[in-house]
Amino acid sequence: QVQLVESGGGLVQPGGSLRLSCAASISILSFNAMAWYRQAPGKQRELVATLTSGGSTFYPDSVKGRFTISRDNAKNTVYLQMNSLRLEDTAVYYCNKYPRNSLPWGQGTQVTVSS
Repeated sequence: QVQLVESGGGLVQPGGSLRLSCAASISILSFNAMAWYRQAPGKQRELVATLTSGGSTFYPDSVKGRFTISRDNAKNTVYLQMNSLRLEDTAVYYCNKYPRNSLPWGQGTQVTVSS
């Protein structure tokens, strides 16, 4: 069974940084695009970054300039570098294929931004 395992979350102060990882149990080489999502308590899951196999990226305005998505096909891993974190970035972060989230969702990794 395909598995996605997110890691790297934690408690960080506003303005801090974290690097999230998403390791897949299968090769991601053939995936056209991967994405990171997040879900805050009481809110719907939202898209925070996408990355195509060709290297094109997309970020919503809420994270643009602060978050960077990357991938290492050899390690079957997708990363999310998060800088200048804000209180509103607090959420559980997930990764999946994009645009169709056709892989089973992982457990996510909790990011808490608090002073």
